[in-house]
Amino acid sequence: MKQLFDTVSHEMSTLTTKRYSTSFSLGIKMLNTELQKPIYSIYGFVRFADEIVDSFHGFDKEWLLEDFRKQTYQAISDGISLNPILNSFQWAVNTYEIPLELIETFLESMKMDLNKQDYNEEQYKKYILGSAEVVGLMCLKVFVNGDQSEYLRLKPAAMKLGSAFQKINFLRDLNDDYKHLGRVYFPGIDMREFNASAKNDIERDIEADFHAGYLGILELPKKARFGVYLAYIYYYKLFTKIKNTPAKVILSERVRIPNNRKVGLLLSTYVRHNLNML
Repeated sequence: MKQLFDTVSHEMSTLTTKRYSTSFSLGIKMLNTELQKPIYSIYGFVRFADEIVDSFHGFDKEWLLEDFRKQTYQAISDGISLNPILNSFQWAVNTYEIPLELIETFLESMKMDLNKQDYNEEQYKKYILGSAEVVGLMCLKVFVNGDQSEYLRLKPAAMKLGSAFQKINFLRDLNDDYKHLGRVYFPGIDMREFNASAKNDIERDIEADFHAGYLGILELPKKARFGVYLAYIYYYKLFTKIKNTPAKVILSERVRIPNNRKVGLLLSTYVRHNLNML
């Protein structure tokens, strides 16, 4: 029965999310039950594409990514794929009418990661759009249940929130991206002279994105609001820790939020949400 295969596919997307991201897994669990399956499906797809360009060293990444791209569109067109992650994703795309241009923009940003490079301003904005902002828009399509007017109303804030999350990832992973992957995403940054001034400029930009994203969270449907707000709280706590960490330390270690602290944030956020104190 295809229903059983679809169930297994969704379970694979869920497992992928839980293995790769504690923070997003907890955030998704706080969404209304009906929203969890499609969001897991989106994360699984995004995670697999990212793995190709970040982890599969010694393999032909360009071929793997192009093959993944072809399989993605074939799955969406056919309404099925023997790749469980893509089968799960095509279901979400077809059910919630996720625009194909969002998927293409995302895959184009993944292609940018195939070549080691320092990003200029134009490339940086293009990469942020594809790797983060459109992923936020895929999720937004689910949150508003395909309502196009609501999607368009909340679109700018969703893009800003995705941008904030990604820029924090860049700042947290600055050293690892540079040393192991040969990438410097922030334009105009000389890693040999990364200092407090450069770090502060990046943080001001992230703060502005966070503010715009937060205002959008308040406008989300109730069934989606708490889960997204929890992800926001996790990232803002990480951002605060990064801001309080000297630039030289950022270049030598990865800043983290311990899992026990994440549980504490979950509880306090739940109380604030229930008391309408967002």
